[in-house]
Amino acid sequence: MMSTEAKLELRELGNTGLKVSSVGFGASPLGNVFGTVPEEEAIGSVREAFNSGINFFDTSPFYGGTLSEKVLGNSLKALGVPRNEFIVATKCGRYIEGFDFSAERVTRSIDESLARLKLDYVDILHCHDIEFGSLDQIVNETIPALQKLKEAGKIRFIGITGLPLGIFTYVLDRVPPGSVDVILSYCHYSINDSTLEDLLPYLKSKGVGVISASPLSMGLLTENGPPEWHPASQELKSACQAVAAHCKEKGKNISKLALQYSLSNKEISSVLIGMNSIRQVKENVAAALELVSVGKDEGSIREIEGILEPVKNQTWPSGIQQG
Repeated sequence: MMSTEAKLELRELGNTGLKVSSVGFGASPLGNVFGTVPEEEAIGSVREAFNSGINFFDTSPFYGGTLSEKVLGNSLKALGVPRNEFIVATKCGRYIEGFDFSAERVTRSIDESLARLKLDYVDILHCHDIEFGSLDQIVNETIPALQKLKEAGKIRFIGITGLPLGIFTYVLDRVPPGSVDVILSYCHYSINDSTLEDLLPYLKSKGVGVISASPLSMGLLTENGPPEWHPASQELKSACQAVAAHCKEKGKNISKLALQYSLSNKEISSVLIGMNSIRQVKENVAAALELVSVGKDEGSIREIEGILEPVKNQTWPSGIQQG
């Protein structure tokens, strides 16, 4: 049982007025992308998350070929709580069949997503992995189309997501101020790569809320290691493997330390982590609450940073060459 005084932190999300839980529920695993999740386990995970103070749920039509949205929709409906008690983000522009950021496709996309999610509106609609499209199309066509969806009440706020950090400045420098509310960055605020930090003052100056996903660097910072398809270099994979072994030897949990590292920067409103079981939800919430009450394990994190020093901030290419 959670003690009454231990509560997950809520953080302001840019200028949106939304207060999101410091830990966000990444719903991609509900699309069976990491193995099959029985529906009752999915519903149980969402319920456990909500009851533990997680109010922010993130999905996309791309995850599991629309399955993640459907399962999340069923799970949120099963909660039986008022719509204003949870915050939902979904995405547009990336689908199992490919990328399409045209105004026509993203406008149709939200109606399909709302039907699957069983909702009248989503709080945030992100353009998904924009480095795979034309950034000028995002600026001139996609975001104006999303503005219309905002006016129609189908979405409350507009976001953009992707891996290379340069895409955010490219778009934000070219759209009217206030037309992009949120960015979702991944794999750039974790122990091995903290380059998102350099962008935080710029994002703040633009009034843009910041969500960071994948504190475990898509499996690099886990005991089991990353999936076969992970795009990191062999050098980076080996260094992370050495870190996991070091932590295990010291009786420490690499994934917990990595999550706490990512949560400790309050300029980042929410850290999204994929969850597909009640056990995972409990572990993530416990790590966040321990951080609030005890603080992060500075000694262990310094040791890890020492091992990772040769590969610090090493990333991998993503998307198409722009220009």
